[in-house]
Amino acid sequence: MVRAYGPTLTTPLTSSLASLTRVFGLSSLASPMKGMIPCLPRGRGPAKWAPIFLLVLVIVRSLVLVLFIKVKFWSPLGRYEASKGPMNETKESKSPRDTEGHGTHTASTAAGSVVPNASLFNYARGEARGMAIKARIAAYKICWSSGCFDSDILAAMDKAIEDGVHVISMSVGSTGLAPNFDDDGIAIGALHAVQSGILVSCSAGNSGPKPFTATNIAPWILTVGASTIDREFPADVVLGDGRSFKGVSLYYGDGLNKSAYLELVKGADCGSRLCKADELDSSKTAGKMVLCDRGETARVAKGAAVKQAGGAGMILANTAESGEELVADSHLIPATMVGQTAGDQIRDYVSSNPKPTATITFKGTVVGPSPPAPRVAAFSSRGPNLLNPEILKPDVIAPGVNILAGWTGASAPTDLDIDPRRVKFNIISGTSMSCPHVSGLAALLRNAYPNWGPSAIKSALMTTAYYLDNSGKNITDLATGKQSSAFVHGSGHVDPDKAINPGLVYDIDTSDYIAFLCAIGYDSKKIAIFLKEPATVDCSAKNLSTPGDLNYPSFSVVFESGKNVVKYTRVVRNVGSSADAVYEVSVNAPPNVDVSVSPKKLEFSADKHTLSYEIVFTSSKGSFQSSKPILGTSSFGSIEWSDGSHRVRSPIAVRWIEGSQQHFIASI
Repeated sequence: MVRAYGPTLTTPLTSSLASLTRVFGLSSLASPMKGMIPCLPRGRGPAKWAPIFLLVLVIVRSLVLVLFIKVKFWSPLGRYEASKGPMNETKESKSPRDTEGHGTHTASTAAGSVVPNASLFNYARGEARGMAIKARIAAYKICWSSGCFDSDILAAMDKAIEDGVHVISMSVGSTGLAPNFDDDGIAIGALHAVQSGILVSCSAGNSGPKPFTATNIAPWILTVGASTIDREFPADVVLGDGRSFKGVSLYYGDGLNKSAYLELVKGADCGSRLCKADELDSSKTAGKMVLCDRGETARVAKGAAVKQAGGAGMILANTAESGEELVADSHLIPATMVGQTAGDQIRDYVSSNPKPTATITFKGTVVGPSPPAPRVAAFSSRGPNLLNPEILKPDVIAPGVNILAGWTGASAPTDLDIDPRRVKFNIISGTSMSCPHVSGLAALLRNAYPNWGPSAIKSALMTTAYYLDNSGKNITDLATGKQSSAFVHGSGHVDPDKAINPGLVYDIDTSDYIAFLCAIGYDSKKIAIFLKEPATVDCSAKNLSTPGDLNYPSFSVVFESGKNVVKYTRVVRNVGSSADAVYEVSVNAPPNVDVSVSPKKLEFSADKHTLSYEIVFTSSKGSFQSSKPILGTSSFGSIEWSDGSHRVRSPIAVRWIEGSQQHFIASI
């Protein structure tokens, strides 16, 4: 089973590659044909709709149903209903129609047309547009309210390959930890797609901030984490003692009387710390502001529970797990979310004051440099890589918090049955939202460079990603409030302006991925399921000595017991305008690691457009013999190749572990 990853944040973009600053999204009411190149046959797929320009496939939990897009669904009458029972057709549709909103939101983010004056309840008002506004969408409905089946996922991906798409965007992933590749329908289908020249972009998941939680981590998948943007929806808490705490909210309706503070009570004192439905004592909450802890149940559901118990308002406070991450929601009652630090102070205030009171001040939409952006969302799933420690995951981050995009008219913005509201746009958060941002950018790159393979496009997005926020400081992790790492943000935040001209790319073809599968211990029988055509694989003939030797644009180094030196080889291709470019390397070595690169200079020519280099990592502190052992710790750095105009950066993540990698994987 797989799950869809819900809500995220982004920035506006032009039809060419533009800077990601703040994102809006795309509406189902747009005129899809305006400015589009006519659909012409491509020699495969239905001639009446296959595009000559570019086609984006969005495989999502449910899909947008608008004019001029190709839609399909896989009938639930077989395995789904056999497992779950008859479908409730008053809530779901046995058709491609989107009855939930997730599909409309992700599809419109990837390739929605330009829509003026888009907003949710007047929040984030402005021009909405997808990443690739002239792309065509083929949407395949593969999931239903109770989940998704691998058989449907693979059927949809096979059909997408047959139809001739260029990019597959999947805001879905496995439930729990990442499964082995041969048990993962998405990984299997993705490698089938890559063999047909199709880039596959997937959400990393929403199980952060715990480590090893990233899913969709096969090296042939572009794995995307979630970040914030420079747009906020402030809704500040003001306590009866005059103190004010920053919060965020998308509440729409009658506000609170600023001069009449409400009595403030803790949900824990009223029957439920987490403010679960039917657990709050209405005799203690009626007419009051209720302080609820984040966790276990949906954020908007907590507000609904407070409303059901007669409460007049809610303060949703983070715990240590979510840290200072603030996610805005369209609550049904006056409500706001505050970070852990503010939450702890408000809890102390309620406990120590005999008559605690509070109100909420809603301030609308604010765009600016404070707080800095981007920052990594606490919910964003992260590494290290559970299955293959020598492959760094996630690959990149992109806007995934408080993202405005299109929405279905069949579902409320909160997705709650008690919510009667219907909207054309919604603001939600999740790696489901960050994934289609990158998918749309990949489509633009595919159009700009039609001869590039999926790995080249992926490389361009990774090696040009940035790791500094708009204040010039290192990107921070909202879960900790401290500097983020490559295990959290991968190569960094995607930068479309630079990705269009990366200078060098790291190519990987099907034979390399087969060699990778051999290197991780797969035999010919297991590898066969990943191949489009029947073939017998001889792993003894493959030359990939370790999984880390895959020509990946980033480095993940594991020092095992008794092993203090790791060597990798990489090959880069010059795609810049100068055939005679000369690149020199600079090294930012991780603490406790010596890094050497040979050669230190790459001199390309018309006859030599691909060159290789060796990189050697040496644990410089003796690690396992040191008086200050560093077992179980991590260290981070990078290398950067430059010809004076291009900067091709690869992050380095290092771990020291006891025993072998196999022991390491089994013990986490």
